[in-house]
Parts: sequence; C-alpha cells; structure tokens
Amino acid sequence: MTIHAQILKRNGKNEFAVLSYEEFLKIQEILDNYADLKALRLAKAKEKNAKTVSLKEAKKIIRFN
Repeated sequence: MTIHAQILKRNGKNEFAVLSYEEFLKIQEILDNYADLKALRLAKAKEKNAKTVSLKEAKKIIRFN
C-alpha cells in the first residue's frame, strides 16, 4: 500500500502527517487485522497443550446437555 501523506512542518521539522480519510480507514483496518492476528496467535499458544475432544465426542456432549 502506498501512503500519500501531506507532511506538515513546525519550525522546519516534520510535525504531522495528514492522510485522506480513505487511506486512514485502510490503515486502521490493517492495524485492526494485525491486532486480531496477534490475539489469535497468543490464544493458540496458550492452548497449545490443552486437552481436546473429537468432533464426534463434542456432538455427544452437546446432545446430553
């Protein structure tokens, strides 16, 4: 993705970057997806050694509850 930011300076130094709203939304979506991916990876790592049941067993459990 190419970002077309307008850079605003203060006292000769880059101070702010102004984006179109469309670019802002794209960046926000990318960051949200990245945060979701990090959370998923963390959850998978925490549950790596957790006990599991087969789909067949899960169906049996659900039917009796």
